[in-house]
Amino acid sequence: MDIRQLEHFLAIVDQGGFTRAASALYVSQPALSQTVQSLERDLGSALFHRIGRRAVLTEAGEALIEPARAAVRSLETARASVAAVHELREGRLDVAAMPSQAVEPLTSMIRAFSSRWPGVAVAIKAAFTRQDVIDMVRTGAVELGLLAAAGPLPDKEVASHLVGEQRFVLVVPPDGPFAGRQSVDCQELAGQRLIVGQRGTGMRAYVDGLVERGITFAIAVETEHRVAILPLVLAGVGLAVVTESWRALAERAGARVLDIEPKSTLSVGLISRRTGLSPAAEAFLSTVLPATDS
Repeated sequence: MDIRQLEHFLAIVDQGGFTRAASALYVSQPALSQTVQSLERDLGSALFHRIGRRAVLTEAGEALIEPARAAVRSLETARASVAAVHELREGRLDVAAMPSQAVEPLTSMIRAFSSRWPGVAVAIKAAFTRQDVIDMVRTGAVELGLLAAAGPLPDKEVASHLVGEQRFVLVVPPDGPFAGRQSVDCQELAGQRLIVGQRGTGMRAYVDGLVERGITFAIAVETEHRVAILPLVLAGVGLAVVTESWRALAERAGARVLDIEPKSTLSVGLISRRTGLSPAAEAFLSTVLPATDS
């Protein structure tokens, strides 16, 4: 077994099949199949069921994913450690972020990091819930994660660093309700049509909490695509409860943003594995976190 075999195996998993993986790896499909067959012989077990043109993971294949990622990440860490001798002149850092936090504070974090380490590329991976971010860091799919939580930050499986708070605000179309207002009481959301995100997100938890408090409203749209929220508001479909990170973007697009009272916030945390971080990840943490936290 060698690291190339594991990289090719993970490419098939991540790309969803042999054809896309071969294209992403710039190898022929027969060559990729031979690599997988060699890996299967080494392990003594089939990793995929071939069903027509589809490749479905076997139980053995499922079991291999996490240790394969750990092995590949370890090699990348070793390579990056060598590059660190040359002051991180090249390399790559994978960061998972929930949509709102990908707007801010991740933008400011990457700006600060890239200004110091311009040779290191940052790859942002989409994660839609708090648990998605934790799982991606825990399994080694990424090194760092940015998430928001209504309660305490996770501290069992990963290391957490509090980077700030984001309050909930209401995004309203230019000709929508609450004209001339800077804020709105949450009770005033009763009877409004709201655009909401998927369950498992802090914004959805907030509006679900309104229902529990007896504040009833109509759900105009439920969307997993966070980028659709602002266009839907501007089109007059409904109002949206989002985090403060969206304020500048929404106002530039022409929407009005009102504070929701009483103030309610999410804690924003940057999470990492506890050990074995690459030099790029260590540099990112030391750049964006207070000296007492990093």
